[in-house]
Amino acid sequence: MKKERKIFNRKDGSKFYLIVFIIFFVALIARVLFFSDVQNTNVNPEEQTVKAPIELSFSDVLRRSDDIKTMNISKDNTANGVLKDGTPYKAVIAYNPEMLEKISNSGAVISIDNSASTVDTMYKWFSIFVGGLFLFWLLKMLRGGNGGGITRSLIGQNPTKVTTGKTKTTFKDVAGIDAEKQELMEVVDFLKNREKFKALGARVPRGILLSGEPGTGKTLLARAVAGEANVPFFATSGSDFSGIIVGLGVAKIKEIFELAKRNAPCILFIDEIDAIGQSRSKHSYNDNDREQTLNQLLIEMDGFANETGIIVIAATNRPDMLDAALLRPGRFDRQIHIDLPNMEGRKDILNLHAKKFKIDEKVAMIDVARGTTGFSGADLENLLNEAALHAVRSNHKVVEQSDIEEARDKILMGPKKNRKMRPEDIKLTAYHEAGHAFIGLHYEGITDPIHKATIVPRGHALGMVQHLPIDDKVSMTLEEIRANLSVYLAGRVSEEIFFGNKKITTGAENDIKMATRLVRYSVTTAGLSDKIGLVSVNQANTFGQRIALENASEKTAQAVDEEIRSWMDSAYKDAKNLIMKNKNTVEKIAKALLDKETLTGDEIKEIVFGKKASKKTVAKKPTKKANAKK
Repeated sequence: MKKERKIFNRKDGSKFYLIVFIIFFVALIARVLFFSDVQNTNVNPEEQTVKAPIELSFSDVLRRSDDIKTMNISKDNTANGVLKDGTPYKAVIAYNPEMLEKISNSGAVISIDNSASTVDTMYKWFSIFVGGLFLFWLLKMLRGGNGGGITRSLIGQNPTKVTTGKTKTTFKDVAGIDAEKQELMEVVDFLKNREKFKALGARVPRGILLSGEPGTGKTLLARAVAGEANVPFFATSGSDFSGIIVGLGVAKIKEIFELAKRNAPCILFIDEIDAIGQSRSKHSYNDNDREQTLNQLLIEMDGFANETGIIVIAATNRPDMLDAALLRPGRFDRQIHIDLPNMEGRKDILNLHAKKFKIDEKVAMIDVARGTTGFSGADLENLLNEAALHAVRSNHKVVEQSDIEEARDKILMGPKKNRKMRPEDIKLTAYHEAGHAFIGLHYEGITDPIHKATIVPRGHALGMVQHLPIDDKVSMTLEEIRANLSVYLAGRVSEEIFFGNKKITTGAENDIKMATRLVRYSVTTAGLSDKIGLVSVNQANTFGQRIALENASEKTAQAVDEEIRSWMDSAYKDAKNLIMKNKNTVEKIAKALLDKETLTGDEIKEIVFGKKASKKTVAKKPTKKANAKK
């Protein structure tokens, strides 16, 4: 069974002290409310038989100073007493030593009340008591008595989740990363058969760093290792060790490693370790607490003995940010980078997640995998979930291919827009996409096959032509780059040919951006330009400043700009020549889009080649002239 419990949950005496504080506070408020207005009316028995005292003003006191027999002055500058004829009086006076001396010289007895009131005395002693009680509680917390230390009390506000027992996740629940699973099988074997490794003197990595894009399965893989080895799994994250109290991170590091040692052999997983493991520098004066936390982590990992059986697995999206001391042998000995899954991996992941959904038997997961290049495992699971939601909205009994297509388009480009477009804009979009489709089909033997073309608005796009790769690519040839540039610029070319120079629109903005990026990469990084040569003049990403070229003089930078412009102009002319020669065919595709809104790749082939030619898998090869341009 998998159980979760919280560490650092020891009780302290904070509730008791809180109750004591409340009782004394209520008592003080009651004292103030019920007794603050009570006047000191103690008088002599002789005076009790006298009538109510008369009210004297300050000027009356000065004028009748010779008639005053006694005067009692309280702290609030009120005076009371009796006159020489026995009449009691009350007055409000200003404290004036000369006036008091004059009254005293006339034979009056003057007394000044310097004693504190009951409320003042109570407030004074209450403040002393509360301060002492707080100091006693603070010292007790710092000593770590029965109530637990103050740090542990603060840690308890942000507990670390610990999963004990056998987890349900195993390597069967992980798909698409077979090479990474094989790397971790040694860890599983060590946790199961430690004596076999000891006999040969082999030391299993004490720490394993998993890096990769978000959603590639780093956390899932760590849980699978613990489940496969049937050992406790302790999970936390780098942000759990951060707090507003200095020393909180150090205390939590100590506590969780103590817990891991008591439950060894086990897996200790730290997610997003870059939150505390960032590289230290001489100028990081304002982040000393994070550095102390990192130092404690380094000490704990370096203090492991070979026989402890504690395997630390950490995950991060930014391994380049980690401190070098954290990555040295003896700490994180092994680094495993988890790439985005390839087409076969995506198919395996889709088949694994498809078990949770009712998928139509006609759905070919390999086709779905082809159309999800760049998707992570989490993205693929989300794709099937979105498809299931669309199937429910469409009242389908099972998830059909159309549901998956809709979910993929929604994820890639956003939901459909009920945008009110002018007829001329719709027509122009159709011709724009028809240009892309025709040039893409013309270079089908070089570029990826066309999956579909549509003029249905999605997100910021008014339409699109979607290509699906046949297999995964690790590089691009010069011929392929040239063909893709022509495909990118074909939309703008089609607008210009069919509507004139004054009717071209901003719809080609993204096409031009992608084409420029591809050309710049080819010229400055890949060394595919004869004019620039085999040199690297990468762009430097300077935050907040204009992007410049590294290792390049002004003359070289100018040559790069001219070469980029030359490649773009060449691709534009190539697309323009092809569309001019096949205007009727492009117009047929555009009219079909206006009629149906969406065309499949086979339907586009049928328009271009006719019904008999629709079975062709490869279109005619590009002309030598087009491929020879540079």
